[in-house]
Amino acid sequence: MKLNNIEHVFFDLDHTLWDFDKNSGFTFSEIFKKWDIPLNLNEFLEVYIKINLKYWELYRNDKVSQEMLRYGRLKDSFDSMKFRTSDDVIFGLSKDYLEFLPKNTHLLTGTLEILPYLKDKYKLHIITNGFEEVQRRKLATSGILDFFHTITTSEEAGVKKPNGLIFRKALEKAKAAAERSVMIGDNYEADILGSENSGLQSIYFDYYKTAEISDIRQIQTLKDLVKFL
Repeated sequence: MKLNNIEHVFFDLDHTLWDFDKNSGFTFSEIFKKWDIPLNLNEFLEVYIKINLKYWELYRNDKVSQEMLRYGRLKDSFDSMKFRTSDDVIFGLSKDYLEFLPKNTHLLTGTLEILPYLKDKYKLHIITNGFEEVQRRKLATSGILDFFHTITTSEEAGVKKPNGLIFRKALEKAKAAAERSVMIGDNYEADILGSENSGLQSIYFDYYKTAEISDIRQIQTLKDLVKFL
């Protein structure tokens, strides 16, 4: 069913528009060569992706700092693979990861079709828990920055989704009414519950196609947004 009262569409970035998994894989390939890390990349990524998700959940809930996130996800992944290296190497890899990551430009399938379709009908915005400089560089290098009127990051807001303050900050920047706004994202807790509790409507992007939730609007591909918008 179409959402008829919407004027503003807010997107999450990673795993929603920007292909985080693919871009992250390319980044690790580059920095492992630079630092001469002798691990099988696919085996490392299988371990790292789960650990990274755990650390982002801790970060969203203010259980770890940015620095702990950046260090811990690598240290725990290496420990899990019984690969020993120094803290200096881990800190160097972490720094290079954030430097190399935004240079990769892969977008999720349908991004470059759905954004022009929506731009003619709504004002588009970003709300992201990512780091300010990194997220802006991702948008710019992948060629989609100009689609968005505002970008609100957790670093700017001082809190992370699902905290209502970041949604209120984003609405204020966008000069948008919550009841005329919709949030689209891949994280049920951060994007869907966070936005709904702040008065926005929501569309859950079941990025990993694992949802067991039936009572919410949801899509499995970006092109499916045309059902609602």
